Amino acid sequence: MSRQQIKQPDFHRIVIKMPYNNYTQISPVIAMQLDKARIQLPRYHGHHWIRDGLPTAVEPWQLGKQQSIDKDRANHHALAEVLASAVSYRPWKWPKRTIFFLADPHADAEAFSASLVASGGIKKTGPDHKDFKLTKSGGNGTFIIGGDCLDKGPSNLQLLRSIRNLMDTGATVKLLAGNHDVRLLMGIRALGLKRHPTTEHLFLRMGPKVVPLLKEIHSQYLGKNNDMRGIPEKRECRRRLFPSKRWFDNFPKAAAWLMSEQSIERELIRMHKKLDSFENACKDVGLGLRDVYATAQKCRELFLKPRGEFYWFFQDMQLLFRSGSFLFIHAGLDDRVINLVEEESFAYLNRLFRKQIKNNLFEFYYGPLANTMRTKYREVDMPLTSHGVERIYRQGVHAVVHGHRNRTNGQRLMLRQGMIHIESDITMDRNSRSKEGLDSYGIGVTIIRPEGRVLGISTDHPYAKVFEPQIYFDK
Repeated sequence: MSRQQIKQPDFHRIVIKMPYNNYTQISPVIAMQLDKARIQLPRYHGHHWIRDGLPTAVEPWQLGKQQSIDKDRANHHALAEVLASAVSYRPWKWPKRTIFFLADPHADAEAFSASLVASGGIKKTGPDHKDFKLTKSGGNGTFIIGGDCLDKGPSNLQLLRSIRNLMDTGATVKLLAGNHDVRLLMGIRALGLKRHPTTEHLFLRMGPKVVPLLKEIHSQYLGKNNDMRGIPEKRECRRRLFPSKRWFDNFPKAAAWLMSEQSIERELIRMHKKLDSFENACKDVGLGLRDVYATAQKCRELFLKPRGEFYWFFQDMQLLFRSGSFLFIHAGLDDRVINLVEEESFAYLNRLFRKQIKNNLFEFYYGPLANTMRTKYREVDMPLTSHGVERIYRQGVHAVVHGHRNRTNGQRLMLRQGMIHIESDITMDRNSRSKEGLDSYGIGVTIIRPEGRVLGISTDHPYAKVFEPQIYFDK
């Protein structure tokens, strides 16, 4: 029997209850509350067109380093204390519309459309990436794509077209900036700038990860009979694409006003590695430097020119989105960004993002704004402190929803300096999944509902995870 012929249950009509048998040490408060709840998962419209494995039952979602599932009372009490602290500054506020958060699709269009099915926001009507339509639930909600649409996966351009198709259905879509996405923007925009130590390295800064995208664009738009008239010879292409030989001496001096000595040293090491690997990665897919330069110019046309097919992608992009007590961002927060929020507003950060990526690439990428796209809360990242958390609580933000840190067992609920972080990168793209020992493509969506519930749905965990903060307020 084919996958399309397998009859699956009508998920919308299932009454969901938490499977307690495997969790005998669950907090009694959560067990009692969830046992009374009738929790419905989304209806998976057109699920027979996607891979199997979407959950049909739920379990409570709490803190955890691995699966993020409640197994002891310590987690329950820690979370209750955090929530009590947060609401002591401002009441908890839920979005007025259902939020569907999809993070890090990384150029896997099939995984992306399957994750839309998991949200209940679209109905899959056929096998093609264009074969879907908006459901009533999707029309009443907001889709947030949490950054990193590009690189890694098998279908960069198809993924972009799928996002455009979602927008064209009439869906409300918020597109957040991811580090992989912005690296492309900076690389192709820098080619049009007068050469300077702060920007002449930005095309090479993309590194080998961008090569699959370049290969796709070369294949689809330039082809085998590529007319190379007007394309300089190899030596001149190298000069235009790569930083000069003196760049490694000039960059530290030009960057010293913004970057620490340690950060500059790390950047020089990265660039030495990319200088050694980028051209070889291009050769491996059959692209010489003249092909790369011609493709880069095509990228500029597609992404930067008003008539370009993907011009909308960077035009619609924003740094963050706030709804109710939730802040949606690609990677995370730090104290310097919180300072800007206190002094100005979240809207100001989005305006500053737009201004910097257009007028000052260096200040953006090596300044505080870009840390929101790449922090993993390591020592080398700009710090988030407990004092910063208190200040963001005063702004009414109680939880950060983000991607960037890929998970292999569905979404994870974590505390960072005493603040809830919902890690939602479930590893969609099949290339990353293969390296992680996971099968096929990944499917996952984090849903935030106005009635006061967060659901984490993933094919990599047998149950949907449910988080209801009100349980802790009522304990």
